[in-house]
Amino acid sequence: MNAIEELVNSLPKAELHLHIEGTLEPGLKFELAARNNVDLPYDSVDQMRAAYDFADLPSFLVQYYEGMTVLLTQDDFYDLAMAYFRRIAAQNVVYVEMFFDPQAHTTRGVDFGTVISGIRRAQHDAEEQFSIRSQLIMCFLRDLATESAAETLNQASEYRDWIVGVGLDSDERDNPPIKFQQVFIDARSQGYKLTMHCDVDQDDSVVHLWQCVSDIGVDRIDHGVNALEDDQLVAEITRRGLGLTVCPISNGYVTDGTKSTEIKTMLDKGMLVTVNSDDPAYFPGYMTENLVTAQREANLSNDEVVRLVRNAFTVSWLSDADKQSYLSRVDEVVGAL
Repeated sequence: MNAIEELVNSLPKAELHLHIEGTLEPGLKFELAARNNVDLPYDSVDQMRAAYDFADLPSFLVQYYEGMTVLLTQDDFYDLAMAYFRRIAAQNVVYVEMFFDPQAHTTRGVDFGTVISGIRRAQHDAEEQFSIRSQLIMCFLRDLATESAAETLNQASEYRDWIVGVGLDSDERDNPPIKFQQVFIDARSQGYKLTMHCDVDQDDSVVHLWQCVSDIGVDRIDHGVNALEDDQLVAEITRRGLGLTVCPISNGYVTDGTKSTEIKTMLDKGMLVTVNSDDPAYFPGYMTENLVTAQREANLSNDEVVRLVRNAFTVSWLSDADKQSYLSRVDEVVGAL
């Protein structure tokens, strides 16, 4: 282990851009398929991994949704989440705000309560066993109708105390943020925090980012690298103190590179950029690997790596007291090193 890997592993970390369905590793996918009598179009783990050859966001989403077909019972969702928590416990990730996609399951006939109850049980066990705290962000699928999103928001009311915020993900083409403005207004009125994906290098990326900031009034932006194309947008994001959750390794699969140099530029401009793993079972690399990749490709200093880690706690949806507690832990580790 080199010096930067030692630093990254030593730091307590928060992850803010993680799709729990995107942590479904091939081995577990086969296990759940056998449990639920689901046929998969692969004969082995190696064959499955070979199919993960993504050229862009839509080609990834085909594999992403195909993988979810094995998730049917509360125990399936529990096992999925616990596998992720075990993995990140070894990387000293101590806090997570994770996305889940209820529509991807309810449209298959899986009850909303089945999905969230399995994940919730894993959250409790992860806190007890690994001291990992977590909160849930419910994402709407932007390539479905707004009526479906509104119905999902209504379904969530029974579990309001289990969900900290709402987000927007899936295929961005012809599905701009403004399409979901009313649903997000309704979610805000119910006390949810707001975030939205503005995926990297999409059509009208800057326009979509402005919609998130000015029309929707989000609390955070997922991805958002293309903000650098507009100085006024950078200034507005910085003025509002909005966090950006960037995912280097996944960027390298669906765009022309990891955008690590853009992460460095964001730091230089004083933006509250963070590094995250996105869908680590499909874009191989969890938190440590993503931070190490960003450091190596952008030649980040140790101080800049620490800033990325601190930014994640700063823009998290924790209380101010909890944020300060975690930031103090980061400072203690840095001081000891």
